[in-house]
Amino acid sequence: MTYRDDLILVTGASGFLGSAVVRALLARGARCRVLVRSASPRENLAGLGLDIVEGDLRDGASVRRAMEGVRFAFNVAADYRLWAPDPEEIVRNNRLAADNVIEAALACGIERLVHTSSVATLLPLDGRPSDEDHPATEQTVVGAYKRSKVVAERLIEQAVVSRALPAVIVNPSTPIGPRDLRPTPTGRVIVEAANGRMPAYVDSGLNLVHVEDVAAGHLAALEKGVNGRRYVLGGQDVTLAEMLREIARLMGRRPPRVALPRGPLFPMAWVNEKLCALTGREPFLTVDSLRMAGHHMYYSSARAQAELGYSYRPWQAAIADALADFAARGVVPAPVSALLAQQVSA
Repeated sequence: MTYRDDLILVTGASGFLGSAVVRALLARGARCRVLVRSASPRENLAGLGLDIVEGDLRDGASVRRAMEGVRFAFNVAADYRLWAPDPEEIVRNNRLAADNVIEAALACGIERLVHTSSVATLLPLDGRPSDEDHPATEQTVVGAYKRSKVVAERLIEQAVVSRALPAVIVNPSTPIGPRDLRPTPTGRVIVEAANGRMPAYVDSGLNLVHVEDVAAGHLAALEKGVNGRRYVLGGQDVTLAEMLREIARLMGRRPPRVALPRGPLFPMAWVNEKLCALTGREPFLTVDSLRMAGHHMYYSSARAQAELGYSYRPWQAAIADALADFAARGVVPAPVSALLAQQVSA
């Protein structure tokens, strides 16, 4: 399916995943309108020829202004913080954003809305892949961010049933790859490991997927998804130790060999949070992140593969692309693999 001359809105387009969705749409011939905050960095949007509307998802008027005349919409934006001085602010922001998107989509007659949720709304099964049939509740998730995603997802589901909102929900796992400017929490781990600042790790696991595969999954959900249905857009299950070993291999470093118990780290995380509350900086180690690290957060994309034709590349390719992009921006040294390739080509 092409979207020649269709005007499509993407919220969160200046961010990591949102910019990948925009590029996927442009490659299919769409005209893209993007809703971005005035203070948002525009590096990921440079040179793309987009219709830019400044506004904020918490402002209903600006959301409606962005949706006027639009055929389809991708709501990729979210307050994506695993920590905040006031954790409830994350919940308030994502609840209000979902409410405003719902109202604007209905008022403007959007033909289909793709709402980007997260596997954070699914219960981890500790070693076994979880899926869409294991929804979490506000009471069973860890931390304000996950709770906020549950709240927003439930609002979308309720609007589909009670107000005929034409929406499908996608649940990305852990996207990695190019243009992670902020970076995301996982991107921070990649940067720290690539710079040799992670001498140890905790026993944890996650599901890694290339951000461009997740973006392609968004388009597949628009075309083939069932209204109100959730689709996990993931990749492969990987232990944190395996991920760190692959980063070390590509960077020509020794991988960390010390697995730390989580228990003694909780006081350190608590102190770290208190200090960061004073400085305003986001902590690298938090109590909630340690609580989440106690689970192997594995997920299955079988439904998306069967119903949407979704597919993903090996997780090692996503790591390599992330490192190459971080290196190009001077955030990490050039990977050894890239240097060897340059020498061979010379």
